[in-house]
Amino acid sequence: MENNLGSIHSSDDDKRCTLRFKLATSAQPQGNTPLKRSYINNLDGIRALAVLIVLDAHAGFGHIVPGGFGVTVFFFLSGFLITTLLIAEYEKHQTISLKKFFLRRFFRLFPPLFISLILAYGLVAVGLLGGDISAGGVFYQLFYLANYQQIFGWGSSTPHGTGVLWSLAVEEHFYLLFPFLFWLMLNHLSKARIFLLLAALCLLILGWRYYLVLVEQVSSIRTYYATDTRIDSILFGCLLALRFNPLSIDQDQSSIPARHWVMLGTAGAVLLLTLLYRDPVFRETLRYSLQGLALTPFFYCAVAYSRAPIFVWLEISALKKLGVYSYVIYLTHHVVISSLEHQNYGLQPAVTLLIAFLLSTAAAALVDRYVDGYFQRLRARLH
Repeated sequence: MENNLGSIHSSDDDKRCTLRFKLATSAQPQGNTPLKRSYINNLDGIRALAVLIVLDAHAGFGHIVPGGFGVTVFFFLSGFLITTLLIAEYEKHQTISLKKFFLRRFFRLFPPLFISLILAYGLVAVGLLGGDISAGGVFYQLFYLANYQQIFGWGSSTPHGTGVLWSLAVEEHFYLLFPFLFWLMLNHLSKARIFLLLAALCLLILGWRYYLVLVEQVSSIRTYYATDTRIDSILFGCLLALRFNPLSIDQDQSSIPARHWVMLGTAGAVLLLTLLYRDPVFRETLRYSLQGLALTPFFYCAVAYSRAPIFVWLEISALKKLGVYSYVIYLTHHVVISSLEHQNYGLQPAVTLLIAFLLSTAAAALVDRYVDGYFQRLRARLH
């Protein structure tokens, strides 16, 4: 059911994706390498590309644009960024404030979600959008259960176009569990051992997918939407932040070594394989793991060599601005597309794409200016 490709959410603590923090200067425990740089280049550009992939697929180009891959990219980005932030906080304070973390997540994610749901349910109420309004639907979507609602058919109607909230649910489940477990592990283990534990968990999840597909013979929606089968796409980003974090290495950001070009070429070939090989079992099992592994060198090099010609274009101001707007674009673009389809205008996909892009970007700009600025100041007090 990959025509409902889900959302890709902006999940950074600074909406402009400039990770700025004071790094600890004290000696680190053995096996832990402190972060040396305090700025992550290119992540807004990557986020913008992911948004465009999903938007293109939902607008009618899903047969040529791998929209589901865009979701996987954003999962990986979230894991890398959140883990880097938590490591930085732990290096500075020797602890992690879970209260502040959850408040930052709430102030970042919930206000745009609430506004987008008001928009969607309002359009249904006035007859401009298909679907229905139900108390159960509102509950599942507001409390991040939309993925399991869709999997198990928990009978509550929702507006068309809000099915993208499944991936927001996956990320929120990660946010609820990971910071506490990570804090416990940092207090007792080196980052190298934590890396091994999370890598083993990724293997376990891969085995769980194989069991569900081969033994239980579940539908693709079960493996595609569920937190227990997709959270490893986030964990691969955590692994990069833990063991191979490009911020922990001082290097020339404009020149990519030959060995890393080989890594990029190999990763590109693997990604191409995952997109072209159509075997159903592969697509619901090993595909997600291979994509997570293959994204690792791309993310590493995009951050470590952000001034290299192959990556520097990700710093284009228009692309970075689109990355800033990406979360609200996620939340609203499919509602716009579904509304256009409900009105039965008979638009060509290219026209649908243009209208959805313009309207969702306009909505994102309004939220950015009149809503998120206030909550950004609240988040800043929690650092």
